[in-house]
Amino acid sequence: MKKSAYGIKKAAFSGSWYPDDPEECTKSIEKFLREGDRRIKSLNGLFSGGVVPHAGWFFSGSIACGVIASIASSPFLKRAPMPPLKEDPMPSLKEDPMASLKADPVPPLKACPMRSFMPHGEEPSAEKVDAVVIFGMHMHPHSQPCTMVNGCWETPLGKIPVHGALAGAIAKQMEIRQDSPLTFPEENTIELQLPFIKYFFPDAAIVPVGVPPSNVAESMGRGVVSCADELGINIVVLGSTDMTHYGDSFGFSPAGSGNDALKWVTDHNDRKAIQAMLEMDAGAIVSHGLTNRSLCCAGAVSAAVSAVKKMGAVKGVEFDYAISHDKSPGKSFVGYSGILFAH
Repeated sequence: MKKSAYGIKKAAFSGSWYPDDPEECTKSIEKFLREGDRRIKSLNGLFSGGVVPHAGWFFSGSIACGVIASIASSPFLKRAPMPPLKEDPMPSLKEDPMASLKADPVPPLKACPMRSFMPHGEEPSAEKVDAVVIFGMHMHPHSQPCTMVNGCWETPLGKIPVHGALAGAIAKQMEIRQDSPLTFPEENTIELQLPFIKYFFPDAAIVPVGVPPSNVAESMGRGVVSCADELGINIVVLGSTDMTHYGDSFGFSPAGSGNDALKWVTDHNDRKAIQAMLEMDAGAIVSHGLTNRSLCCAGAVSAAVSAVKKMGAVKGVEFDYAISHDKSPGKSFVGYSGILFAH
């Protein structure tokens, strides 16, 4: 496991769950864009957030990429763009802990190839988004919510700063645990989204938030938007979750095995959870996720839904759905869904 340095959270899953080489990472994203080109261009509306899966990119990267690209192509913005974010001041040390940010060895990306994927030939407006709030983490109902309040997170495409002002306001208002890059957990639910965020929102900061699957999730989602409004910044939000983990590998096989199991997961268990997300029913999301084991991070999704509803989103749009069995057939498999929230 890669060890985080002061002020910088190391990428723990690069090189295994997704490429660690900048060029290969970019090539993978461009491949995902080609795969989702028609679907991305067919979408209409403004999007303030979405639900993304967090398995290795081989299994679900295309869905996560498509959702984030769609938000970046038509983000819902409540106010005029803010000036570029300045680096958050860090505690004084003999050595500048942010020096590595100022001399990032990863060269700036060239003109974003995403432009050819914009609907109606429009230019991407992602540079107007100040921060991307990522709700995630594998938690139990009584787990303590948390957020990373300073520093930055390493990606193959360059480091992404945490929006310290927003993260700090969230932590203070909701009295949740404040983590540094050293103490924030190693979380695939959040890290797997970061290269996409760096690619599509190159000037945005992030706010990673761990949310338990309980009624706390709804208040956290609304609270994040209130904090952003008070600070006068534009945000988009992501809820990171995979769906039913089925089979002996996960100790969950209520529908037996074979085609019956596949049909039960895709047409029944995952479908009911997807319906709750499309209806933006935050309570049903947590209830179904816990009772039927259909969402591994139901709290994250509930928070995202509550946030976009407060921002004015009116409906969910299904971007795509897949199961790991499609690419790697086996008795155990996982579902993946991509959802967008439209205004």
